[in-house]
Amino acid sequence: MSYRLSKINHQIQRELSELLQREVKDPRLGGMVTITEVSTSPDLSYARVMVSIMGTPEEKDDVFKALSAAKNFLRRELGDRLGLRRTPELDFHRDESIERGAHLLELIDKATRSGPNPKE
Repeated sequence: MSYRLSKINHQIQRELSELLQREVKDPRLGGMVTITEVSTSPDLSYARVMVSIMGTPEEKDDVFKALSAAKNFLRRELGDRLGLRRTPELDFHRDESIERGAHLLELIDKATRSGPNPKE
């Protein structure tokens, strides 16, 4: 990946995070929503946005419905903020890595608590 594309990915991630926190007034996005990664195609026509959501499966579905509804607004705002000739079409995907990491830490804690005590 080129330096320019990497920089654009980072800018899109930062701006989307800010837009979701401050501009989008959908109550379904009130939970723990994090943009973890953005991967833009070389021609800037598409951006794959990885989103991590903490909550129940119903809350996660609601968040993706809200993101889908706000997709055009977010794209228009990105175009205004970034000043790119072509603003990429946003494609939101679930990122389960944070949840998997939290689950693994929980399992490790449980194993260390229930394991044999080391002799001193």
